[in-house]
Amino acid sequence: MSQMSIGKVVSRSFLSRPATRLYPFEKRPFYKATRGAVAIDIEKCILCGICQKRCPTAAITVTKATKDWQINRLRCISCGACVDACPKKCLWLENMYSPAVVQKGADDKFHQLDKPGLETTKA
Repeated sequence: MSQMSIGKVVSRSFLSRPATRLYPFEKRPFYKATRGAVAIDIEKCILCGICQKRCPTAAITVTKATKDWQINRLRCISCGACVDACPKKCLWLENMYSPAVVQKGADDKFHQLDKPGLETTKA
């Protein structure tokens, strides 16, 4: 009797689809509410530093003098506090995860370029 039940399991497994995906070829779709990596539109950013102040893990660093914005992906917990605090709405949570970090000190750095026509002259 036990051989009959094993035969049913084997035949059912043989005829059905695999339980796993073939990862590189078939990727899992992300859900709408997936909290992934923090992304920025650096050209819209005013470098006010509110996101840096609201980040509970101190993962964001804003330097207004050099027009730099950087995030430490190892510290970021994707809570969305920076996204909610941004007055210009230039931050958002992507619907996918950030790529793997291979070095401890490798932060994602963004530099805001000077906008043409907005140069100020000093007398």
